[in-house]
Amino acid sequence: MRLEINCQDRLGIAQDILDILVEHEINLRGIEIDEMGKIFLNFPNMEFSELQHLMPKIRKIDGIKDVKTAPFMPIEREQYQLQTLLKTLPDPVFSVNTKGEIILTNDAVLIHLSLPREKVIGVHIGDLLKGFNISRWLETDEPQVQVQKIRFLEQDYLVDMLPVLVPDIGGESIMAGAVFLLKSEYRLGQQLTAFNQGVADSFVSIQAESKAMRSVVKDAKRMAELDESIMMFGETGTGKKHLAKACHEVSSNRGGKFIVADCRVLSDKEACIELLGENDDNLGLLDLANGGTLFLDEVADLPSGIQTKFLKILQSGYYQRVGESNSRLFEVRIISSTQKDLGALVQEGSFSEDLFYQLNVLSLFLPPLRERKSDIIALAERFIKQHSMKLGRQAPRLTKAFIDYLQTYPWPGNIRQLENTLYRTISLLDGNELDKVHIQLPSCSATSSIVYQEFNGSLEDEVKRFEKEILIRLYPSFPSSRQLAKRLGLSHTAVANKLRDYGINKKTVKII
Repeated sequence: MRLEINCQDRLGIAQDILDILVEHEINLRGIEIDEMGKIFLNFPNMEFSELQHLMPKIRKIDGIKDVKTAPFMPIEREQYQLQTLLKTLPDPVFSVNTKGEIILTNDAVLIHLSLPREKVIGVHIGDLLKGFNISRWLETDEPQVQVQKIRFLEQDYLVDMLPVLVPDIGGESIMAGAVFLLKSEYRLGQQLTAFNQGVADSFVSIQAESKAMRSVVKDAKRMAELDESIMMFGETGTGKKHLAKACHEVSSNRGGKFIVADCRVLSDKEACIELLGENDDNLGLLDLANGGTLFLDEVADLPSGIQTKFLKILQSGYYQRVGESNSRLFEVRIISSTQKDLGALVQEGSFSEDLFYQLNVLSLFLPPLRERKSDIIALAERFIKQHSMKLGRQAPRLTKAFIDYLQTYPWPGNIRQLENTLYRTISLLDGNELDKVHIQLPSCSATSSIVYQEFNGSLEDEVKRFEKEILIRLYPSFPSSRQLAKRLGLSHTAVANKLRDYGINKKTVKII
């Protein structure tokens, strides 16, 4: 039970109130006096009849203006507000006493450690945060606010070290402990990059910890500043559209729209109207993308009739709507994508060779997720946080078995499969821990057989035959040893020697 007493500022008034409580044998749990002339009392609940006798006696004290029950003490409200704030913070927060013993944590700490609160309280902070002598900092005469790099559960963090100072009567401050706020070094790096650029860098959202993906992003940033067409190659689900949009957002065309044309669902007639528009009543994708970027998704499936029309538009710089005779200026940046071997399609005649040249001025090759092992967990953590937020729940902790499984699975559907799988897993999850048993994926071997059924030679013979076929398939799109070496991640000399050994050159292989 709590009472709120409005009173005058009179010496001894609090003692008079306490004398009445002693008279009624009330065990006082807490007393609080604020600057507004109020005294708050906290004591065990009592019967209504007893309260009827108590409150009039308090009102008779000289200087008492009013007495009424209160729902909570001011300090209680502040404590619960602080606890609510700590609970919602996504980063770990520790509060310690002057000995470095943990006296308070938020839920993020408990989730990371997979321990109940009572197992964490009393633990020395130095047992959890490595890389800096926190005890020595606490023992200094006047600890100052510091930012240090530390390791927590084998991950890098930046920690804000904040001393807790309590004012003394003489105006001095007494050290009562400290608070430690941890922030992910990786996330801070992303925020700092965006801040330094003045605007959010669209490439920041692309996970690129792996060497292969860092190279792709580096090339994409350079190509985005140019006006020529870009062709993106990669398996389904590798993030080609996401990368294309990032290129658009930093290009000279960023003031226009980013329009997507799915070439897989178009017939010749539909493609004409959808791309070119029809009279003034039906705007086409070229109209909508005017001054911006048109992304041709899976361009290998563009109908043959449209390939011819589109080639003329790219060559002339003008287009006509269906049913119109006047020409319109074509001012659109083209970015295309495909998961198919366009070089082979050109050779067999199903894709226009000239159109290929027009679209493939600049090339980007997105590696499959199985070749980006160091990106998988970072991507998974990002998707888990995003999905958890959408579902209104706290992001669960990942067990080692879960992490190991994510890294060993080959992900034939790449990033799209990873994101969809995690959304389904989070949606059905009970509890705050993700283990291997919670994820459901189809059986899929991490390797595929490259040995022919008619295998009848040595291992060296089969390796050479496979290597030769790979080089023959890639050479039309990379008709120089330097281009091909960059694509394969090999030295120029090594690739030049292999091309010579296998007799692969512009005379023996048709160049597209």
